[in-house]
Amino acid sequence: MSQRIFIVDDEEHARARLAILLSDIAEECPNELVGQASDAAGALQGIVDTRPDIVLLDIQMPGMNGLDLAARLALEGEEMPAVVFVSAHEDYALNAFDVHALDYLVKPVRAARLAQALKRVATLRGRSVGTAEATPRRAHFTVHERDRLLLVPVTDVLYLKAELKYVTLRTRTRDYLIEDSLSSIEEELDEVFVRVHRNTLVARKAIMGVERGVVGADGEGERGQEAWQVILRDVAERLPISRRQWSVVKALVR
Repeated sequence: MSQRIFIVDDEEHARARLAILLSDIAEECPNELVGQASDAAGALQGIVDTRPDIVLLDIQMPGMNGLDLAARLALEGEEMPAVVFVSAHEDYALNAFDVHALDYLVKPVRAARLAQALKRVATLRGRSVGTAEATPRRAHFTVHERDRLLLVPVTDVLYLKAELKYVTLRTRTRDYLIEDSLSSIEEELDEVFVRVHRNTLVARKAIMGVERGVVGADGEGERGQEAWQVILRDVAERLPISRRQWSVVKALVR
């Protein structure tokens, strides 16, 4: 079956070279070039319009770079095309796989290496059909701050708390605001986070223990009441445990 390809690179000659290589390997790896873009904004719209199977994606581009674009695509879940990074630099390889890239090609790309990448995507996608691995879990949370997009590793998060229409994401060093719903995060990352309260998810690995303490304004019941609270690694803050979730949390710290 022919694979539908979309190329994203800010350099015209780089896009042209990839197009030629795709044509050269078409007999070995049937493919159809369905679109090209020179920046992330154009790529996002083009990918929606053409629905490719694979995006050949440069990393260093003006504005939103390739890693940010891949993170954005990852939010689409099952609709996400496979991402194969094509970069002049090897330094980004580890970051690339953090955003679920299926391969990483270093420029100048050779026809044989590109064919290998397309075959790898076809094999991996064929194995994942109908299995629980079809939609990989995210490795990062995407945070919008002013004119930039940040990627916060899931492994850095200590807890998430729903407040008004946003969710506060807390790491060891600072807070971030994200627009994901707490319920969707819990459903997707239930092996990473546990609900300790109706408005709070805590990283399982961050829980050091529990203690009795005075509940603040966000606690269940009246302010000033004593209740069980979670002791977190690396921060002094204590988080109240609701009566409904007490048995779940207690089982984790036994």
